[in-house]
Amino acid sequence: MAGVTFDFNATFGDDYLYFHDAYLTEERSNAETAEIVELLNLAPGTRVLDAPCGHGRIANRLATAGMEVVGVDNNPGFLDLARADAAWRGVDVDLRWGDLRGLPVDGPFDAVLCWFTSFGYFEDDDNRRVLAEFHRVLRPGGRLLIETLHHDGFVRHFTTDPDATVTERGDDVMIDRSEFDPETGRVETTRVVHRDGVRRRSTHFIRLPTIPEWRQWLGEAGFEAARFTDSGGMLLTVDSWRLVVTALA
Repeated sequence: MAGVTFDFNATFGDDYLYFHDAYLTEERSNAETAEIVELLNLAPGTRVLDAPCGHGRIANRLATAGMEVVGVDNNPGFLDLARADAAWRGVDVDLRWGDLRGLPVDGPFDAVLCWFTSFGYFEDDDNRRVLAEFHRVLRPGGRLLIETLHHDGFVRHFTTDPDATVTERGDDVMIDRSEFDPETGRVETTRVVHRDGVRRRSTHFIRLPTIPEWRQWLGEAGFEAARFTDSGGMLLTVDSWRLVVTALA
């Protein structure tokens, strides 16, 4: 399975929210928003970029808390859902279609947010370009926050195929079978969806930089004072599944 391509349309199509909806609850989204506010020290009026913003579950809650929010995503369907949710909440969020490698905004922002394992979808040159774009739109001293999988924790606990992640909803099922490529540092996944009697197959991957790689990439992009923790501000260990990266522009 090495060298799989990233099928964005299939990976982030209708199946994505259909199967993930059960655990993207109000409680979880509210708790994650509160964690983000604390990590970035956000106050009402703070200008925040959420990229990618997906269907707006974090961006719209930040706006509800008084932030000035711009959201960028390359999925028009997600943006439509985000706009509908923002209207329901009675908040104004500037939601734009665009690519993280060439953000359709200039800033300056006080903070940039990249949450829910949304970094590492490209080849390394383009992943570093995303970090450079984040730096470009931040004001001097602005903060970057990235939440993703922790390389060491993932590798430490990873079980090779036939282990798989199975997500069920009624009679429908989504099966993710993943491998880790040590040469590229990528988790490469084949996804098979059985839904409404139809079978769909797609592939995607995510790059998991090591902490030394994170330091190098962030430094090359112009960031400093990088900090690495587990979720909830806990100490990062080799057993940590999650990684929270904060850095200053």
